[in-house]
Formats: sequence, structure tokens, C-alpha cells
Amino acid sequence: MKIMLTTPRIFLASLLVLIMLSCDSFTEVNLPKSQMTGEGVFNDFATADAALTDIYAKLRDTGLLTGSNTGISIQLGNYTDELIAFGSPTSTTVSFFNNAVLPSSSNISDYWNSSYNQIYAANSVLQGTAASTSISTENKLKLQGESLFIRALIHFYLVNIFGGIPYVTTTDYTTNSFPPRQSVDHVYKNITEDLLKSEELLSDAYSSTERIRPNRFTVKAFLARVYLYRGLFAEASNEASAVLNQSGLYTLTPILNQVFLIGSKETIWQLKPAVAGQNTKEGTTFIFLIAPPTLTCINPVLYNSFVSSDLRRTDWIKEVKNGNDSYYHPYKYKEQTFTATSKEYSIVFRAAEQYLIRAEARAQQGDLIGAKEDLNKIRQRAGLPNTAALSKEEILLAVQEERKWEFFAEHGHRFFDLKRANSIDNVLSAVKPGWESTDSLLPIPESELSANPNLRPQNAGY
Repeated sequence: MKIMLTTPRIFLASLLVLIMLSCDSFTEVNLPKSQMTGEGVFNDFATADAALTDIYAKLRDTGLLTGSNTGISIQLGNYTDELIAFGSPTSTTVSFFNNAVLPSSSNISDYWNSSYNQIYAANSVLQGTAASTSISTENKLKLQGESLFIRALIHFYLVNIFGGIPYVTTTDYTTNSFPPRQSVDHVYKNITEDLLKSEELLSDAYSSTERIRPNRFTVKAFLARVYLYRGLFAEASNEASAVLNQSGLYTLTPILNQVFLIGSKETIWQLKPAVAGQNTKEGTTFIFLIAPPTLTCINPVLYNSFVSSDLRRTDWIKEVKNGNDSYYHPYKYKEQTFTATSKEYSIVFRAAEQYLIRAEARAQQGDLIGAKEDLNKIRQRAGLPNTAALSKEEILLAVQEERKWEFFAEHGHRFFDLKRANSIDNVLSAVKPGWESTDSLLPIPESELSANPNLRPQNAGY
């Protein structure tokens, strides 16, 4: 891992240089030269907070959660049945579409290295704030709670993409030089422990009028997802309810075209653009004005799965014609370029997911009436009638279908859901001729296997 080559002092000093030089209004802070050391970062809350804020900027701009053409929203969308790729046969996006990703892929290395660098940065904040004698207890708790949330979040995406991975909780070079892979169950245990600690440390309130820093309910929303993935259905339902019961904070936005606007009360947590007037990288990546597109468009398999009366097909998908041919792109985010003021931030957690988490968890526990009530809230918002599903199996299948229509092109939901339902082979082999069962995991980067023998063996199929 590239992070292992960076000592804590060098890392933090470099981080502060980047913060000082950045024109990024989200992370900008002025530092005296006396604070340009690792220790200096944590002599003051403002500089420590800037170090943490820089991690959010990195999540937005690089690695797994970026909305750019390298992030998992586009790449895993192409890997499954949401998107189709255009461009050179040797492009990374086409290799994802063809399920022909190689261990030598630069995109795979970027996922791994960016993620572990972000984890390292979160660990640096945890370590630095714990040792600080000048930051107040209240501010320490805030910084540590957010850092634990970030650490858990990145490991969550890594384990769902690569399977067993190292769970890194320190900045110690010796410990981090050759970390072993841990089992998926062990990784989830660590994720859960980090989130429970984070939940204790964070407050209910957001730190500003915007929802760009996690609060306690963001952690609960994430816990609901983690518990669902682990099959702990009572816990998943309880955490989702704890979020949805905060009706003063979170409600389903009734108009679909307003769901992804900055002020949407459906938003639980989002990533803010770098500068005023900028909008999301997703808008820049997915929207095209001339057909055929040069990068990607919605797969006809997905488009044709919507019934014509589904408002998501008309409000969240846009048609671009070329003669008699039609191409479609995701249109959840409407702004492709700068506007006078920013209109959209990239949403990572929103209330609709909590309804569908609780619907699935309730169905698994035999509360079929409650499950249908939650499912129907999402359907009604989309202009659809209540579900006709009756049995537990029918409701679970209906929830899976609803998640397909609700979360397309959002941070890999479709890929993860197909794996959770054990339906990935049946679904994708029907639309992707080259699909193999081993494609349910991506390869560990070849360079990492060479540098760290403890990561072996390589995932099957590579």
C-alpha cells in the first residue's frame, strides 16, 4: 500500500501544505508557519478540523465515492446491468462493462491506494486528537467520531468490492507494512465497532446548516445498512426507525426532481463541491448533450424495466436522440457545469434507503404489513400503485426490484444488492455473455500482492 511509505509527521505536514495552497473554499484555512508540523496540526481545533475536512474533499475527488468517471457509481454501474460503456476497447470503463478487469488495472490500484490513504488520514486525526492537550473535549469527540465514521465507511466499500481486506486502525509504519487480509466477518465486526463508538461521540445536530459532516443519525443510517448486509434484521430495522422517526430532520422529498437539490430533507449526508457555483461530479460525468455518448449511457435492460408510469423513468432519466436512435443518461443530478450558486451536492446517504432497509428487514422478520407500508411509500412517491406482493418471498423480491429503480447509478448499490440476494449470477449471466461467478469480487491490485505477501491468495478467477 502506498500509505505505508508515509510517516505520520511527513503525511500531516504535506496535508497542511495542500490545505494552505488550496483554492478550495471547503477546506481553506490559514496556518502560521509554526504549525507546519505533524504536532502543530493538533495544537488547534481549526487546523485539526481542516485536516479532517481535507479527507472529505479527497472522498469527493478521488477513489471509490468520487462522482467522476473513475468512481464506483459509473464503473460498477457498467459492471452490472445499469450502464453500457462507449469508447476505446482498452479503456477502463469498457473493461468494467465487459467484466474483464485485470489485477494490473490502474483504476483498481487507485481504489485500493486512495482508500487506504484516506483511512490513514482518518487514523492520523484519531491519533493526533487523542494526544492533543489543547483541543477541548467536545471538539475532540467530534473529530474522533467523524474519523471513526470515515474509517468504517471506506472499509465497508472495500470489503464489498474485494472481499477480505486488511482493517487498518493505526498509523504505525511497522504494523502497516505487511497487514494481513481479514475475513469478511471480521472486517464487518470492526466496522460495527467503529460505528458504535462513532455514534457515542457525535451529537444529533449537524455542525452547520448543511449536511456535509455526519451527525449521530448519519451513523445510525450507516449502521442500518451494515446490519442489513450482515443479516441482523432486527438491528437494521431499529436503526432505520431511529433515523426515520426524526421527521423534523428527514422526510421523503415528494417531488422527484427536488430529491437531489441541496436543501432536500431527504438527504442524510452529502459531499460538498470544491468551490461556490460548482455542482456534482456525477452531473459532469453522466450528462451528455449529443448522442451517441463518448463514455456511458443507461443500459436498455434497466430503462426497459421501468413501467411507463414510473416517474423515475421520466424525472431521473433523460433521452438524447441521434436520428431515430435514442440514448439515455442518469438525470438525478441536473447540473452538468457551474451555476451562479451551487444547486446540488453529491448524496451518499438518503432517507429513501432507510425505508427500503426497514422494508427488507421487516419482511425477513415476518412483519409483512410493515414491510409493505415502507415499500409503498417509495412506490407512491414514484407515482406507482401499492405493491401486489403478498408472501415474504414476493415482498423481498419486490424490495430488490424497487432498490434497482431507486438507486441506479448511486455508489454501487446494484452490485452489492445482487450479491446480497445471491442472484448476481442469474441476473448478470443473462445480460453479460462473459459473466463468471468469480466476477462477484474485483481483483486485489497486482502491485499490492507483490509488495505484501500477506494479501495472498489473489481472489479466484484472476
